[in-house]
Amino acid sequence: MATWSEIESEAPELAATARGFFDAFTHKTMATLRRDGSPRISGTEVEFRDGNAWIGSMWQALKARDLQRDPRFAIHSGSADPPGWKGDAKIAGRAIEVTDTERVQQMDEDERSHLFRLDITELALVRLGDPADHLVIESWHEGRGVTTLKRK
Repeated sequence: MATWSEIESEAPELAATARGFFDAFTHKTMATLRRDGSPRISGTEVEFRDGNAWIGSMWQALKARDLQRDPRFAIHSGSADPPGWKGDAKIAGRAIEVTDTERVQQMDEDERSHLFRLDITELALVRLGDPADHLVIESWHEGRGVTTLKRK
């Protein structure tokens, strides 16, 4: 699994475009797995700091409990409505809970909240091509690097 800075080093243009999509909207959508294995969708915010991607959670929130039990996640950036839509980004991987009180406070989190560092296994972008008559899907997968697909 990769840190955000490792992805930036390996695929700088893709990471920069993805970061722009993630930074465009405060609220993102995150998928976790419930105890029975079914998906749960929750709102979240992502912070890029110190070479990593991070999320926080209210104390004992269901998404935090999901991640403690099964750390797999997927997060989708916010999206503008057409015709203003330019694209969006997705990341997936494993969320590692950080319980060090000093680190939690450095991230401006309340000590009665959860802090997770995101180890990323995939990053995907979907955006309009040039000209805007097709979609461009670019992705980075751990161990495979960057691939690009165009779809009409």
